[in-house]
Amino acid sequence: MTLRQLRDSLTSVPFNALLGMRLHRVHRDGITIYCTLRNDLRNRTGVAHGGIAAAMADAAVGGAIQRHFGGSRRSTTVELKINYFLPVMEGRIFARSHLLRIGSTLCVGSVDLTDEDGRAIGTAIVTYMFINPPAVRTSDLGSQASARVPSARRVTRRSRRK
Repeated sequence: MTLRQLRDSLTSVPFNALLGMRLHRVHRDGITIYCTLRNDLRNRTGVAHGGIAAAMADAAVGGAIQRHFGGSRRSTTVELKINYFLPVMEGRIFARSHLLRIGSTLCVGSVDLTDEDGRAIGTAIVTYMFINPPAVRTSDLGSQASARVPSARRVTRRSRRK
């Protein structure tokens, strides 16, 4: 995935664009994004709303997954845990993701949240679930193809009659 594709992927999500998220740097194990604090992103006490940092942590891990798989794996957030250390009153907020574990169905990433002076303002752990399985060529599976490649099955509830 090229830098341009990664930038476009980040800003193609309307919520990310609304917050003004931008790609800052690409790392071997993740990415760094930033958001410039605006008045409409503050809470009633005048500091950055906590949801901004949470959304950035989510987007930073999501972007790192997209980069890792070249945009080929669809995924969605299943858990996000965040701890806030300091309030941010002005400037930019940075979210630096690190992919910690990439499994067959789940991926876990951590995020360091900092202000523009490099002070730690929070940390997060984000878990994503892969929606589509990795591509498997049945020719690679030999005679066991039907046993190893699960078929999609629709699960329905039976209606109860009273």
